[in-house]
Amino acid sequence: MMDKIRILQTEILSKNWYTLNNVTFEAIKQDGSVHLLTREAYDRGNGATILLYNTDLNTVILTRQFRMPTYINGNHDGMLIECCAGLLDENNPEDCIRKETEEETGYKITNVKKVFEAYMSPGSVTEILYFFIAEYTPDMKVSDGGGLDEENENIEVLELPFTQALNMISTGEIKDAKTIMLLQYAQLNNLVS
Repeated sequence: MMDKIRILQTEILSKNWYTLNNVTFEAIKQDGSVHLLTREAYDRGNGATILLYNTDLNTVILTRQFRMPTYINGNHDGMLIECCAGLLDENNPEDCIRKETEEETGYKITNVKKVFEAYMSPGSVTEILYFFIAEYTPDMKVSDGGGLDEENENIEVLELPFTQALNMISTGEIKDAKTIMLLQYAQLNNLVS
């Protein structure tokens, strides 16, 4: 397909928080016709997310924090329950998710398993998200978590029964895509019951 796409121009529309580009390109369709198209693409970098689970307690660790985009799109208080996640920066996905897990949840984990990667909103965002799972035990708790003050994070750590977390998808209490994907992965692979 790459030989059927030719980028002609990339214009930066905004570089306030991340980068919003306006990309003009030619696309050759199957019938050989060439179409000139323009699309906006938001580049916020790549990220990693993780589901922490405990097989003895049948629990998972999730977080709750304010997410402005959800607030302006119908989430009455802007609070979102989700799996721990973070942007990669200069770290590789595994190092990133270990660091984010300790900062956000207070759990220091060592063994993480990458289960898949996915484009989360490919129509407008360039991000690839790397999905991980890891078992946790109470003795891995090294702090209260909650995120970093210098990043203005105010994260509540939730330890929930796995069945309750799954049910929260149906009730609408969990609406975050990455969290739904990891909870369903855990269910399909019988990680916890």
